[in-house]
Amino acid sequence: MSRLVEFDALTVHVAFDVDEMARDAAVDAAAWLRTVIDERGEANVMLATGNSQLMFLVELVQQPDVAWDRVRAFHMDEYVGLAPSHSASFQRYMRERVAAHLPVMEFHYLAGDAPDPEAEAARYAALLRAHPLDLCCAGIGENGHLAFNDPPVADFDDPRDVKVVALDEASRRQQVGEGHFATIDDVPTHAITVTIPALLRAHRVLVIVPEARKARAVRAALYGEISTACPASTLRRQSNATLYLDPESSALLDS
Repeated sequence: MSRLVEFDALTVHVAFDVDEMARDAAVDAAAWLRTVIDERGEANVMLATGNSQLMFLVELVQQPDVAWDRVRAFHMDEYVGLAPSHSASFQRYMRERVAAHLPVMEFHYLAGDAPDPEAEAARYAALLRAHPLDLCCAGIGENGHLAFNDPPVADFDDPRDVKVVALDEASRRQQVGEGHFATIDDVPTHAITVTIPALLRAHRVLVIVPEARKARAVRAALYGEISTACPASTLRRQSNATLYLDPESSALLDS
């Protein structure tokens, strides 16, 4: 049986198990998309990648009665210099796990192999301004990052919507640990990422965080100082956000 806990403005949903967490988050996401489509005729959604999102996306693509042909989709980051055919490409991840299963109206991808990453960031920022997000489904990194806004580059008041960043070593090691690259030397050093203000500007924000390896980051986000030392701590200011946890990721909560 799941339970709800409030941390400042943030609602935290602690599920009975990881299956319930993924299903409840997907039901929430689908219900909001239906509401937006009913009211406006279309919806804009941003989705996250990574191993932690796999079960959620499996559940999301199976949700009934969502007019996916009225949904415009985005993703939130991509490695600089990585071709979309690479096994670790986030564009490839989205094509295989979402676009291949849903008849979305449009899926706008970040091009990591664009010849000018700064120009690509500007192009994507313009798309986001033209199509404001109704829903953002995110995760939290092992270092507390949101998208690739690692502690050294995170900015809660970032004037940009999309930027090129140097990746923190902890983020690069996480990618090796998840099996996407053989060694840390294989992980790109830079990425294009949607910034924290642009992520949290969505009308609804669902943050899906399973697994024991995320428990320390979750505790830091919920109990620590709200600062860029743990970028996810800013979620506690977001009344439009719900954090979904499973028993392992919530293991370090006080109650």
